[in-house]
Amino acid sequence: MLKEFKAFILQGNVVMLAVAVVIGVAFQAVIKAIVSDILTPLLSIPGKANFESLSFTLHGSTFHYGDVLNEIIGFLGVSLAVFFIVVKPFNMLQARRTRTEEATTRDCPACLTEVPLAATRCAACTSDLPPVVTEAN
Repeated sequence: MLKEFKAFILQGNVVMLAVAVVIGVAFQAVIKAIVSDILTPLLSIPGKANFESLSFTLHGSTFHYGDVLNEIIGFLGVSLAVFFIVVKPFNMLQARRTRTEEATTRDCPACLTEVPLAATRCAACTSDLPPVVTEAN
């Protein structure tokens, strides 16, 4: 059982996930610093350079809505960065990989022999082939 666990832990996917989590935590700290030190002052409410100090009291309870604003801005910052730095380039690479050349042959429905797209009769079994509808037609 210990051998199986060791094999599982040393799999590439688990190691990659662990690295991603560590990098994600560090990245989140950087984004949080950018939000609190750069974005919040730029977006600040006049007289309030730091959203953390924003709060209100209701029935003796204090609500720190400034912290919530900072966290929302931080979340949006991390989401945007991940989208443009990771997701968008990955999707472009996947699209390049899956891009295939236009097919020049097809299978005969009767004998499954590969025949040219323009063929009207199979060379192997002499079956009539239905015409191929292309985007140009």
